[in-house]
Amino acid sequence: MNEKRGLPELTEEQVEKLCEVAEEAARKHILSKIPIRKISDFDITVEVESLKPLNVIVDVNLELSPLMRNYDAKKLAEEAVEKAFNAVDNYLRDISCKSKG
Repeated sequence: MNEKRGLPELTEEQVEKLCEVAEEAARKHILSKIPIRKISDFDITVEVESLKPLNVIVDVNLELSPLMRNYDAKKLAEEAVEKAFNAVDNYLRDISCKSKG
């Protein structure tokens, strides 16, 4: 038996929630590693560029305080992006399971 499984059509609300979930995961990761007072600026952008196929873009810009000059901000931003995509995967898996039930 050959079965093909895909994602259900995402509603506008689900797309918004997907973006929120991704942003929250990235933000939590950064703040779990660096206290907010040691961050000069950070910005997280999550966009859904297309739905078929689903194309999600996560951009994390992170600028640390001069006191943190020995800390690898680029690596931390990359980790935050990875956490965001993991959260997106989990969210999509969750709504996919609910749509089958």
